Amino acid sequence: MGTPKILDLEAISVSFDGFKVLDKLDFSLDYEELRFLIGPNGAGKTTLLDIITGKTHALSGKATFDGKVNIASHQEHTLARLGIGRKFQTPSIFGSLSVYETLEVAVGFMDPPGRFFQKLKKAQVENIEETLEKISLTRKAKTPTAILSHGEKQWLEIGMLLAQQPKLLLLDEPVAGMTRQERHKTGELLQAISRNRTVLVVEHDMEFVRQFANTVTVLHQGKKLCEGPVLEVQQNPRVIEAYIGRKRETAA
Repeated sequence: MGTPKILDLEAISVSFDGFKVLDKLDFSLDYEELRFLIGPNGAGKTTLLDIITGKTHALSGKATFDGKVNIASHQEHTLARLGIGRKFQTPSIFGSLSVYETLEVAVGFMDPPGRFFQKLKKAQVENIEETLEKISLTRKAKTPTAILSHGEKQWLEIGMLLAQQPKLLLLDEPVAGMTRQERHKTGELLQAISRNRTVLVVEHDMEFVRQFANTVTVLHQGKKLCEGPVLEVQQNPRVIEAYIGRKRETAA
């Protein structure tokens, strides 16, 4: 037997109005791995995340989480409680709450119905405090989230997921709109997070990818174009033609 995978997708195909968005895609992630996913617009990256979270169901193929969970047989909220957390590109936080209160809500989401409005347990309080430390917002615990900087809002939303203690964390362009210093701090945060959970990052910022990625998967037209170490992928002629070269032309 091979090494157990936290995520294993086999021959996944998805079509919308006759257009094949994912085409017999094989994709897997190891436990405690930081993986970057890149590719041109329309490559199927968002649809892949939709499949993993149960938002979209495949036309064919098999998707397994944590070695035993058939993703297709569960709804999104159930998969979230089983350990799949997803952050979208635009921060979605509660502007009327403080940073601490926002994390309280996130922790409460994992409780059984009926416990949401009860006092937090000691372990939950410790979880929130540890999360604040990880996302560097301890000093802003009482700050209204509405006045946080863009980068701090992104970190808080990552913290909301971390507080739910997911096994697999999916992040869609987490450094979009950040300053250079915020991007660097986010990269270090992702590396720290991946020491005890798996993180999949969809990203277009190639400088950020080069700085913090180990393994990169490139999607193109719903298929896996290339996968491997970041330097190897960057120099792959097919990747340059399909993605990196196109980005340079657009920038020019």
